[in-house]
Amino acid sequence: MMNTYRDAGVDIAAGDRAVDLMRASIARTSGPEVIGGLGGFAGLFDATRLTTMRRPLLATSTDGVGTKVLIASRLGIYGTVGIDLVGMVVDDLVVCGAEPLFMTDYMVFGALQPERAAAILSGVAEGCVQAGCALIGGETAEHPGHFGPDDFDLAGAATGVVDHGDLLGPHRVRPGDVVLALGSSGLHSNGFSLVRQVLERAGLDLAAEFPEIGRPLGAELLTPTRIYARDCLALAARCDVHAYAHVTGGGLAANLARVLPEGTDAVLDRGSWRPPAVFGLLAERGGVPSDEMERVFNMGVGMAAVLARADTDRALGMLADSGVPAWVLGEIVPGSGTARLVGQH
Repeated sequence: MMNTYRDAGVDIAAGDRAVDLMRASIARTSGPEVIGGLGGFAGLFDATRLTTMRRPLLATSTDGVGTKVLIASRLGIYGTVGIDLVGMVVDDLVVCGAEPLFMTDYMVFGALQPERAAAILSGVAEGCVQAGCALIGGETAEHPGHFGPDDFDLAGAATGVVDHGDLLGPHRVRPGDVVLALGSSGLHSNGFSLVRQVLERAGLDLAAEFPEIGRPLGAELLTPTRIYARDCLALAARCDVHAYAHVTGGGLAANLARVLPEGTDAVLDRGSWRPPAVFGLLAERGGVPSDEMERVFNMGVGMAAVLARADTDRALGMLADSGVPAWVLGEIVPGSGTARLVGQH
């Protein structure tokens, strides 16, 4: 009996078809720095511009979308999770002041459906356009027996650059600095294992519309991550920004503490904002305590900026002009290197 790869569950022809469907999306992200096109074994990027820097530092980050992909699968909506992927990766780079240069992605399916793969990749490309980086390569794999036919996962990595003299981080932060909140677009891509548990235990229907949200719950949960890279870089270029904190797994306080030097605390005022309604819905219907909500979710703050107090108004004006919700969240004070939330929403 003759065995073939297709008999084993891997369809090479479907893979070729998927690549053909992806070409236009990938082309949207390519500038003159991208050398060659699809089909090579490695992506090539012209790094000549780095020679104009005094001491260029390469920054790299990798991440995935987590179990948000299961919500996408349940709804059959695949065009947004790629944006989430880019946001999770590039906004980790911008925290240190690095400009994202290029990204690669990895998609794996139980059974490769070219149109679904192309839809996911279109989201990755859109995220790269929003972030100002090139999508220079990736891998699309088929793992029958490892994943079910409708299952998939998504991950990626990006590389950026920052001149050593422009590096942001704890070494710049000092008492008296102001902390600004940059509003999130919703849950972004963290905490979805808890979200799915709440959905199951509370019997929540993804198609149901809740008055406090104003649209189907599934659409709210799939809202793509806001990508801050361009706005954060522009802010750092014109204002005295000292550090950024990307608010992902662990919540606001824990992520902000990562950019605090010894001898400082961040004091953050809960009364400065009202979390989007979806967080209250999950807390109420899921019986999730408020401290657990703050440990798991961003609660409406996707990025925090620490900057010199004198530049507060300029920074808020720039963010408003860019359409990014922002407000004064708190300040840096002498302390022991922790961030703490005070007051009530």
